[in-house]
Amino acid sequence: MKHTTRLSKIFVVVIAILLLAASLPAKGAPEGEIRWEQTSGPVGGSIMTLTVNGAGDLLAGTLGGVFRSSDGGDSWTAINTGLTELRVPTLLATDRGDLFAGTLGDGVFRSRNNGRTWQAVNTGLTDLVVRSLLVNSAGDLFAGTDDGIFRSRNNGRTWKPVNTGLPAPSPVLFIFALIANEAGDLFAGMDFNGAFRSTDNGDTWTPINTGLTNLRVFALTVSPAGELFAGTFGGGVFRSSDNGDTWT
Repeated sequence: MKHTTRLSKIFVVVIAILLLAASLPAKGAPEGEIRWEQTSGPVGGSIMTLTVNGAGDLLAGTLGGVFRSSDGGDSWTAINTGLTELRVPTLLATDRGDLFAGTLGDGVFRSRNNGRTWQAVNTGLTDLVVRSLLVNSAGDLFAGTDDGIFRSRNNGRTWKPVNTGLPAPSPVLFIFALIANEAGDLFAGMDFNGAFRSTDNGDTWTPINTGLTNLRVFALTVSPAGELFAGTFGGGVFRSSDNGDTWT
């Protein structure tokens, strides 16, 4: 419980940074100025992740389940039917309209009706603590668990481990971030092990930590120009302009 509480606080900070980078000026704000307005929720625990689906609905994963807002955050509705674990650190909306929720103990859940109901899709997963989710341009799904990274090529029905090159769990791997760039390269951020890159859709992974003075990588993102950014726990933000080969 102590570890989960610490993670929830960290995820709130990470979310705020990512949203700040992507936000547009609020209505009535001078050009170039960003303003924030507090919303009316959701009420259900610390917010661990946010995502937007194809319809523009805002979805929040919290320590008390998943919430949806269809009015820009003015109101929220709990959408937890079928979820057997309400601690949700990662959410994913796919182009085909499906939602996926990663939980801290009961694995991955899928919804095909915008969150009204959820079904567990864990066949092949050897660990049910899921801290990160990713879908690539080909529609392959990736789940970062405490036992490594798993890939699904059938929309979550089955999963297979893709851990060649990753460190062995000792006792666990904390895979907090999974992203892909436009070239199709995959990147994983881990606590204590830094960042890893895969250029073959997850079949093999290579550490890319040159210049990283803090290996507790809790967040990763890529800019439209292709620059990578790594957010660390206690060590600030690092940038790479050469696809992760070096960081400053």
